[in-house]
Amino acid sequence: MRWLRALGRWWPPALHWPSVRGRAVADAGPLLLAAAVVAVVTLLAGAVPPLLRATADDSVREAVRHAGGDGDVLVHARIELDDGPNGGRVRAPRLAEDVDDLRDRATDELGPGLRAALRPPVAAVTSPVLKITDGSVLRTFQLAYLAKGAGGGPHVTWTEGGPPRPTVSAADSHVEVPYGGSPWLVQVGLSEAAAAALDVRPGARLPLADDQGHIRKVQVSGIFRATDSADPAWRLAPSLLRPVSGADGVGTTRFGGLLSPDSLPDARLAFERDELQRTVWFTPDPGVLTWDSAEAISRKVVALKAASGSSGARDGSLKWETQLDGVLRNVRGQVGAASAQASVLLAGVLAAAVLVLLLAADLLVRRRAPALAAARQRGASLPDLGAELLLESAVVALTAAAAGLALARTVAPGASWGWAVPVVLAAAAAGPAFGTLAAARATRDRRVPANRSARRWVRHTVQLRRAALEAAVVIAAAAAFVALHQRGILPAASSGAAAGPGPGLDGGGALPASAPALCVLAGTLVLLRLLPAGTGLVLKQALRSRRPLAVFGAARAAATSARVLPLLVMVTAAALASFAFTLDATAGQGLADGAWRTVGADARLDVVPAATASTPELARRIAAAPGVRQAVAAQVTDSARVVADSLIVAPRLVIVDASAFRRLLGSTPLPDAPDLARLGATGHGDVPALVRSSDGGLRPGMRLQLLRDGGAPSIRLTAVGTAPAVGDADGVVLVDAAALAAAGMPSAPNTVWATGPGAARAVTASGASSDAAHAVLREDVLRARRAAPLTSGLLWLAWASAATLLALGLLGLALGSAASAPERWQTLTRLRTLGLRPRDTRWVAAGELLPPVMVAAVAGPLLGVALARLMLDSLALRLLTGQAGDPALVLPWWRLGLVTVALLVAVAVVVPIESALRRRRRLSEVLRVGGG
Repeated sequence: MRWLRALGRWWPPALHWPSVRGRAVADAGPLLLAAAVVAVVTLLAGAVPPLLRATADDSVREAVRHAGGDGDVLVHARIELDDGPNGGRVRAPRLAEDVDDLRDRATDELGPGLRAALRPPVAAVTSPVLKITDGSVLRTFQLAYLAKGAGGGPHVTWTEGGPPRPTVSAADSHVEVPYGGSPWLVQVGLSEAAAAALDVRPGARLPLADDQGHIRKVQVSGIFRATDSADPAWRLAPSLLRPVSGADGVGTTRFGGLLSPDSLPDARLAFERDELQRTVWFTPDPGVLTWDSAEAISRKVVALKAASGSSGARDGSLKWETQLDGVLRNVRGQVGAASAQASVLLAGVLAAAVLVLLLAADLLVRRRAPALAAARQRGASLPDLGAELLLESAVVALTAAAAGLALARTVAPGASWGWAVPVVLAAAAAGPAFGTLAAARATRDRRVPANRSARRWVRHTVQLRRAALEAAVVIAAAAAFVALHQRGILPAASSGAAAGPGPGLDGGGALPASAPALCVLAGTLVLLRLLPAGTGLVLKQALRSRRPLAVFGAARAAATSARVLPLLVMVTAAALASFAFTLDATAGQGLADGAWRTVGADARLDVVPAATASTPELARRIAAAPGVRQAVAAQVTDSARVVADSLIVAPRLVIVDASAFRRLLGSTPLPDAPDLARLGATGHGDVPALVRSSDGGLRPGMRLQLLRDGGAPSIRLTAVGTAPAVGDADGVVLVDAAALAAAGMPSAPNTVWATGPGAARAVTASGASSDAAHAVLREDVLRARRAAPLTSGLLWLAWASAATLLALGLLGLALGSAASAPERWQTLTRLRTLGLRPRDTRWVAAGELLPPVMVAAVAGPLLGVALARLMLDSLALRLLTGQAGDPALVLPWWRLGLVTVALLVAVAVVVPIESALRRRRRLSEVLRVGGG
């Protein structure tokens, strides 16, 4: 009940408003400086989270847009059996309606969330790929039916003939035909390009047969022109619009025949009952996707795939196929990494800002110490003084924070106050706490113990308190470093997120994100312990010299070396700014290395399968162009079929001249591949190969089999070494072209790599001169990756954080100098009465300020580089740079030198300014007893 009685006796503090206003007017400069710090840091901390969320939305949309077919959601279902009562097959005239029902059923199972993120579906029925048996060239043919909705497929205009019609009368629409009967006739429409290439008119029969040689009777009903060739529905069967080269292998050309709702039942009878494939195609709409909806969409897609029917089931169950969940998982991982990296940078800025605000509060209290002591002596209570100071600092902090958040809303789509809370609390609480403590110390009546042991006990108590605080900081830094090193910056996937979307915008947690800032604080505390010993040693050496200026400067430096906050601010800001500069340089070089790996050279020319015969000539033309150092042609085949350990894997197969490829790698920053020299004869008939695999499925020493199309015998390979990275493929099998040709498999080069200052121009010219080749330039890839929302945002934040930290470090130097200026210049002015010249006083002042500044200028960047070397591997920069592994550390020497030079130059600026401000003080004021 004691606390209830105390509460009953409690009275609200009595504020002395004239004192509040007077202190605010007298110390407007330090208060405005603290407000400026709060406003600037609040602007940065309030703008970054909304910008990151907007960037996350843009990244999700861009990832889905660039995913192409991997982002589509496909639904497969078998067509119901058409067995008749007499043992034959019954024609189904309502087959098109069954396709519409399938589309509607699949749309209903999507759910409202996923359905809103997808464009209207397109249903397709496709036939097996047939061969055109006219014996001229390798040409293939496929029948396709497209249905967008109740209005049918994409709109076309019939320039000749008309749409396909049924081949039976309405009375025979349900006719039953025997199994194994004569081929059933089906009508199709051809595009103008296909009709011209095949040289057919309406009414012509197409000579078609399947892989087993069975004849298929297909008649051309008409020739059409697409009303809108950009309609997304045509993407499902592009051969309906124009012949497609290489769709069925090297040197092939695929044509397409358009089916109508009337001819679709005839197509069902023209093929075996399981040969027509029904598919409903959903395409994501990137414009409606957001970061928040991506998680729900990904979980719904995973649930649909988990509930998908078996591929062997012969019923009409839906079978879902999509990589949309993987696309969203990857982009959410990248966004989570960027968010965590932004948290690391923001935590460093907040730590430095809080220290600067503590230093500003210390300066303010030093200026107010006489007034606070006088108010206390006149009878003001500590609660009243604390309330007055709290009111003043709260108004300043909240007003500045509101201004910072308002500015943040002008530069970002919103403002977040969560990151600004520590800064506002520090600005609001530091001044009242320091002021109340100073007033209490100024008027306390505690006597100094006369007993030496008692004085020693008091001194040890103070030392133990400081040691406990330092030990707490060191323990927190160690815990943060261990958490970051063991877990990484990304949060561990929860039990339910194994197939989920990945990490979120909250990054990897406060403890790992604060590891650099805490480790810098711990390192600075160690320097604080060493600085007094260093300045004391310098003072001893100076006392032995005959230079009085050195003695005076060393004495002042030794006297002020025990001050904690100035050195803490300068070292922390310098180290964290160096860390941000190093992160920016490492990420930038990682992007460049990732572009080199993706392209493989300064420029790459990709040739379509139908034009691979021209690749050697294109390679020779590129090699002869001015400024081209190396030009190497190779056959690059994705998803090749290779048997390894009785399992079929699908790596990227690279067939190239090994010696030429090694010379190419030697002319690029890409890692060398010494194992390329081992691609010779193995002695037992196998073709030597180099292998590379991210999951360890392909290892040196393995025996492999390269499977070939068309029933050709497989090629036996022996993995004799590790292959270099070729593009962004996870698995690579690289063989020498001559060795593989000797084994009976000649290569058909479809890729040309070129290096040199003129490579981009030569490859671009070759690609522009032929529609069958596409140029990929390293500079374009690098420029696109640097302009990506996440990457550009992180690099901008690294620069902004480094600049802010450097400014805070310089501000800390100025505040620390201003706090010690009265004592310093009082001593120097007294020394002037003994004959010290004004110029010499400036040298003594510089000697006092230089030791902590030099420690910060040298140890700060070194500490930041050391932390970058220890921690950057845990920040998952590879998710943003597009590399297989973490980028190598890059030290930006000129930026680190900028940090050092800026601090040293600041001393040369501060000392003359202080000297000019103190020049008006008369010597008689210093000599007066009690003056100063």
